[in-house]
Amino acid sequence: AADDNKVKFLLIARMLYDKGIQQYVDAARTLKQKYGDNVELCLLGFLDAKNPSAVSTSDMNSWVEEGVINYLGVSDNVEQEIAKVDCMVLPSYYREGVPKSLLEAGAMGKPIVTTDNVGCRETVDDGINGYLCEPRSSESLTEKLELIINMPHEKRLTMGQKSREKIQNEFDEKLVINKYLQAIEECLS
Repeated sequence: AADDNKVKFLLIARMLYDKGIQQYVDAARTLKQKYGDNVELCLLGFLDAKNPSAVSTSDMNSWVEEGVINYLGVSDNVEQEIAKVDCMVLPSYYREGVPKSLLEAGAMGKPIVTTDNVGCRETVDDGINGYLCEPRSSESLTEKLELIINMPHEKRLTMGQKSREKIQNEFDEKLVINKYLQAIEECLS
């Protein structure tokens, strides 16, 4: 992302509350009050109305009207959206595998702020390529996002480079496939 004195964050997920959407909105509210137009917090993903944990369209509309969130809807070209931002965020407390959005962001050289939660924490070396926050804590998330906002642009780029190295070294597809094959062999033997 350009060094334009605006720090842009992006959360990509199905719009479910257990992905940490409420914590993100709370953080956005605090950060917008403090930094105004120098920060932008974006959401990208499907409003999944049938799911009991889903964010309703009316909730989303009210956050957008309030000016705290920029909702980007859904996209077939997620990489384009990731390219425009300074930092990828996923405050999920959902039990997940490693989220694809974080792997993509890391591979594209973006710092990551995510929860110290199974699946998510595997993508971040805290303080090196991003930060880990406490699950379900708006305060913890706000604090980590503020670290990103207050660092020089160069430092964000360096963190992003570390993300890229980490994803390449630890999540390369061949490495992952070989681990699966090893596990299958162990099960069979």
